[in-house]
Amino acid sequence: MAVKIRLKRMGMKKKPFYRVVVADERFPRDGRFIEELGYYNPMTNPAEINIKADRAQHWLSVGAQPTETVRVLLKKTGAIEK
Repeated sequence: MAVKIRLKRMGMKKKPFYRVVVADERFPRDGRFIEELGYYNPMTNPAEINIKADRAQHWLSVGAQPTETVRVLLKKTGAIEK
């Protein structure tokens, strides 16, 4: 089972809001997930990012692969070193 840390899109049309989740890569983008790590709101100025760094470190240590967008968010919050 390959595990990814990725974004789950929520919110209304033209007003996106994302949750950062850990999910099996075979599941759909907005489908079932294993654990929610935080959220990302790009509509505020500046963008609001809230991620549980300790849980993100745990999932990265057991082999979960973040997507490119999530990797950038983790670097901004300091959950992973640059």
